[in-house]
Amino acid sequence: MALLCAAAVWGQSAGPNDAQIAAIVVTANQVDIDAGKLAESKGHSADVKAFGKQMVTDHSAVNKSAKELVQKLNVTPEPNSTSESLQQGGEQNVAKLKMLSGAAFDKAYIDHEVSYHEAVIGALDKTLIPSAKNAELKALLVKVRPAFEAHLAHAKKIQSELAASG
Repeated sequence: MALLCAAAVWGQSAGPNDAQIAAIVVTANQVDIDAGKLAESKGHSADVKAFGKQMVTDHSAVNKSAKELVQKLNVTPEPNSTSESLQQGGEQNVAKLKMLSGAAFDKAYIDHEVSYHEAVIGALDKTLIPSAKNAELKALLVKVRPAFEAHLAHAKKIQSELAASG
């Protein structure tokens, strides 16, 4: 996962700056919004469809807050290797999901959501929150972290239900 690789690389250096963190946050949320939209329309189970819808709603709200904050701070999100890798990984995931249907789609989508949210939480804890210099940016990252944990728990619950039923 790109976020985990970035955490390892930045763990040995100064870490991303606030403009790079902003780009990572916006990209990470957009990746999950795109996959969530696909799950809403293509999901087989009602739980997967509802989870996809929740991802679109929640991650859109985080992106709105992030974009408002960077405008307020007059910071332009700075694309970087992590945000670009996230974008590429998100596009690959959506392309893979588009080729699946039914229970196979549901399993692949939820499995990805579990690993993706685990990686995001790891990156928040090890890299993004510690590297954020601006207090408001750091506060936003800390504020949204519990939502990512809730998403992970919800995705794991669906994952176990899918495994039990399939």
